[in-house]
Amino acid sequence: MPARTANPLLPFVDRQGALILDGGLATTLADRGHDLDDPLWSARVLIDRPAAIGSVHADFLAAGADVITTATYQASAAGFAARGLDAAAAASLMNQAVDLAVDARDRFWSDTGQTSGRLRPLVAASVGPYGAYLADGSEYSGRYEIDARQLRTFHRDRWQLLAASRADLLACETLPSLVETEVLLELLDETPQRWAWFSFSCRDGATLWDGTPLATAVARCSGRPGVAAVGINCTDPRHVGSLIAFARRATDLTVIVYPNSGERYEPSTKTWQPGPPGADITAAARRWRRLGAAGIGGCCRIGPGDIARIRAALLD
Repeated sequence: MPARTANPLLPFVDRQGALILDGGLATTLADRGHDLDDPLWSARVLIDRPAAIGSVHADFLAAGADVITTATYQASAAGFAARGLDAAAAASLMNQAVDLAVDARDRFWSDTGQTSGRLRPLVAASVGPYGAYLADGSEYSGRYEIDARQLRTFHRDRWQLLAASRADLLACETLPSLVETEVLLELLDETPQRWAWFSFSCRDGATLWDGTPLATAVARCSGRPGVAAVGINCTDPRHVGSLIAFARRATDLTVIVYPNSGERYEPSTKTWQPGPPGADITAAARRWRRLGAAGIGGCCRIGPGDIARIRAALLD
């Protein structure tokens, strides 16, 4: 098995001063008229309209994203099995999701990227939490009715598949609990050629949804081989400044943040409710960079236009 190479995120931070992440893939698809009212969420489009996913990736790259994440957040063998697809078909779809992102990146790089003065963007294979598969909002609580051993069984096959894919690194996202974080850290140990970032979903300015202090979760990741960065995502942007401070005190790792728009998601109706008025994504991005976040992007309801404004605010 090949040895792990250098952390792929660091050249962007070292050369540019900041790393620009992409925005919300699924909510961008929804804004473009795709029906995501399905337990598979964006993975439904992977089955029905894969070209639409490639188009969103291309738009985030054109907007200035240095990293795009694959449409595997809500994809899993168990989720696809509920749609009547066997393990081979599920694996094929997840590999297709990676290929869509890699091909979009390679086309961008061939057509315009090499002459733009930018570094070659990366593809991160999204690893969503168990609660995303349940599609009941429990990724915003961390309260699962299974134990660590069962969580490991759920994650392991997908992890191994994505670790063997063409992605540049893995993105463990929207993690609501310390138990699930530890399971994924163990899987990272099993793939010593791979890097991954660990990004947490938080209920307030200090804690994960299961009540674990963010600083505790970050410290658990710190010093572990292969952890490329730690961060916060799919969290109300009002909490991000405080969370950055806790993360920075707990680790020397690169800190990334990609919160949602501030609108409130209502799991029972699967709709977005208005957030506080007057949010300014560019001012927020500048503030988060000053506080110590080196990677900045967006999650739900953050589109390519927002990412373009973030890049302009931080790098232009």
